[in-house]
Amino acid sequence: MYYTNVPIAENVYYVGCNDWEMRDFHGYFTPRGVTYNSYLIKDEKVALIDCVKAPFADELLGRVRQLVEFDQIEYVVVNHVEPDHSSALPEIMRRCRNAKVVITSQGKLAVQKYFQPDPDYEYIVVKEGDSLPLGKNTLNFVPVPMVHWPDSMVSFMAGEDILFSNDAFGQHICTSGRFDDQNDLKIILFEAEKYYANILMPLGQMITKVLPKIKSLPIKLVAPSHGVVWRKDFAAVLALYEKWANGCWDDKVVIVYDTMWKSTDMMARSILDGVASTGVGCKLFKMSVSDRSEVAREMLDAAGIIAGSSTIHNDILPTMGGILTYFRGLQPRGKLSAAFGSYGWSGGAQKIMEQYLVEAKTSLIKSGLEFKWRPTREELVRCHEFGAEFGRKILEINARCK
Repeated sequence: MYYTNVPIAENVYYVGCNDWEMRDFHGYFTPRGVTYNSYLIKDEKVALIDCVKAPFADELLGRVRQLVEFDQIEYVVVNHVEPDHSSALPEIMRRCRNAKVVITSQGKLAVQKYFQPDPDYEYIVVKEGDSLPLGKNTLNFVPVPMVHWPDSMVSFMAGEDILFSNDAFGQHICTSGRFDDQNDLKIILFEAEKYYANILMPLGQMITKVLPKIKSLPIKLVAPSHGVVWRKDFAAVLALYEKWANGCWDDKVVIVYDTMWKSTDMMARSILDGVASTGVGCKLFKMSVSDRSEVAREMLDAAGIIAGSSTIHNDILPTMGGILTYFRGLQPRGKLSAAFGSYGWSGGAQKIMEQYLVEAKTSLIKSGLEFKWRPTREELVRCHEFGAEFGRKILEINARCK
């Protein structure tokens, strides 16, 4: 098959792959598909930056073959060992017999364990400040452990001034236009936000330490492992990363709930109306019909989370268990939170949800509401007041942060 290899700079080519059919990226819904980005540098020494997912190895190799002979490749840089980045590595190394694997020490251990038995590659293990001359260009390596795996690093190519940014600044979106300015920027930023919310949100404290290093580099292009290459509007996504990582939130609340016989639904809508009465924006998600990765995206810039559930078998509804477990993993630190619910025989859902919210590192600001059977008019008024009080607290806290 013939491939169009897109040059992203002088003698630097995109040789990655579009997975147009992918809809589930380890539990993250990807309606626009997923890309596995790889880049080939044709300098005095030839380097391949990142691999692809194993089923796409033949496509990557087909693209590479149109540019260089496999034996010309001297370096395969593995910025990250997760399988969507590296599971094609064994097939690439089998073909590229002269190549050395450039990787962090943690990455080397992961490759040796993941691709058992030990493939016995020749490694160049790099650390902070190490560089690799290619000729006109030089690769400089910046390990970024826990952004988002222990092995992660980014590679900066001085000369063409390209940051190969690994998962940072990525988006899950397939497109025939390889650059940000060949696409609708609103859609690209939407997908960048969703990507950050579902993958990088727990790592904000780490990201704040890495961003100054990135800002100090004379970057012309940012080439992530997923999505488009940033050549025009990188400043826009960088500003958003700074906002998200530093916990700068909008006057906004996300309510997640589910219901059995509409009682909790009635409460949720009254609480939403109360929040909105203060001027704070509010989004409502019934979890039996909502996608959790989209909820996480909405939660990213929200200052508050309110959770609601009916009590069933002395516990919460399974859909609420799913979203609150997801939140617990994402750790939306410092966001205000509260819980509410309804019950028939006996209560308990509210307290269970409050425990989840505490474990998710949110700030539980008050004991929530829990009513028996269908809420009365007076109880719905209490729900409205509950929402209004929560909204005023959001405004008060955000005012201190601005």
